[in-house]
Amino acid sequence: MPYLSTGGPFRPQRRGGDGRLNHDLDPQEKGPQDACGVFGVWAPGEDVAKLTYFGLYALQHRGQESAGIAVSNGRQILVYKDMGLVSQVFDETTLDSLKGHLAIGHSRYSTTGASTWQNAQPTFRPTADGSIALGHNGNLINTHELRGLVESLPDPDGELPLHTRDVETSTNDTGLVTALLAHHPDTSLEQRALEVLPMLRGAFSFVWMNENTLYAARDPQGIRPLVLGRLDRGWVVASEDAALATVGASVVREIEPGELIAIDEHGLRTHKFAEPARKGCVFEYVYLARPDATISGQSVHAARVEMGRELARQFPVEADLVMPVPESGTPAAAGYAEESGIPFGQGFVKNAYVGRTFIQPSQTLRQLGIRLKLNALEHMVRGKKLVVVDDSIVRGNTQRAQVRMLREAGALEVHVRISSPPVKWPCFYGIDFATRAELIANGLDDEEIRASIGADSLGYISLDGMVKATRQPDDALCKACFTGEYPVPLPDESLLGKHLLEATLQSPTLGKALPVLNNP
Repeated sequence: MPYLSTGGPFRPQRRGGDGRLNHDLDPQEKGPQDACGVFGVWAPGEDVAKLTYFGLYALQHRGQESAGIAVSNGRQILVYKDMGLVSQVFDETTLDSLKGHLAIGHSRYSTTGASTWQNAQPTFRPTADGSIALGHNGNLINTHELRGLVESLPDPDGELPLHTRDVETSTNDTGLVTALLAHHPDTSLEQRALEVLPMLRGAFSFVWMNENTLYAARDPQGIRPLVLGRLDRGWVVASEDAALATVGASVVREIEPGELIAIDEHGLRTHKFAEPARKGCVFEYVYLARPDATISGQSVHAARVEMGRELARQFPVEADLVMPVPESGTPAAAGYAEESGIPFGQGFVKNAYVGRTFIQPSQTLRQLGIRLKLNALEHMVRGKKLVVVDDSIVRGNTQRAQVRMLREAGALEVHVRISSPPVKWPCFYGIDFATRAELIANGLDDEEIRASIGADSLGYISLDGMVKATRQPDDALCKACFTGEYPVPLPDESLLGKHLLEATLQSPTLGKALPVLNNP
């Protein structure tokens, strides 16, 4: 009997990780929240648990709330997961106990369902002929339909209804998909996937497994990235190719939109479950992906540098120093400096060790200007006219605090440049922005935002300029957070929302749990 393991006692922790989630001076300020990271490996004879650990470590920027690994030895699947960063959840002893020939892993930021252990991934399910585990990057918009499908599934054993005997009391879209895939009493898991995947609406890059086969699939729009790699003795799939490089795998290709792949002892098989209609997320190029990633053949770092060059062309200014907001603004700042001829330099120092803090400053301490993440380098900024480059403005609190800090350090002028257009719409495909009412660009025009944050000037890159920098066709990108034009039509607003399932699942729709052990 397979078991789920917490990896230790439940430890609720704040979001934070490498600082990308709460990337403000105020730790309670919420910026754009990252997507998740998925990883899978089929490699008999290799230490697949440790390969997965290092793959997840390379994808830590995509989600810092929880992490988990599932491993199969051909007879059973073990799942080990907990709240926290990859390095907090796993240690040498734990990884040594996870033996097998295939594994999947997941690092989570929650976009459907609360940040709880029950919603950590991979999810796990028994099936008629074994079990499956699944990890998901993205966000589905028809969870209300999927919940109804799960509740209506026939019970093959004539015992309890399926929805009352599931392994985890999860309240996310991943748990629903796992339930649908697990129900294949009269067919193979592979065939069942070809039936279930076309039912899903929204963004998904899945990795899942049974005892002997690794699977991966990507939604027809290809909103979130997913790549295939090759090891000497196996195969790897991951959210970004940087994770392949970390584990020594060579890049084979991207998994295509609308494609399902299966990998086992017979090799790699591929199926097309839907016609592709590519709409890759443009925000991957702006902020989400690692700078060393390549998406649709384009270097993310090169795209960000070009966004900075375009900002310099669109919004030139006389200044003494171009400086980034670390780390997300660094490539665009380098591009701005290169195009403008203004020297590049670091005006902020970042505390690399600020991440998950359990001690929250009181309102009084916040008013005193407590600075946990950034501080100004006074000798670099005093007496100078500055160009400060960042990736986005959400509420404006971040930039307001930064401008004030630079002025206190002696800056003569502060000119803010943003390498994306104003964010005006929420994302329903795997990024958790602030609500539309909280987005500063919906209440103020550019001049009012400039005055609100206290800058001497403010320039956002144009939508066309940002798209051009990605070197992707305009019609092959999802730009919904900037335009409000969603490539996958949305249901009624009442059927959307991160906590939709928590609000509707008053009864234990996703069932009783298996025994939970402290060690797998």
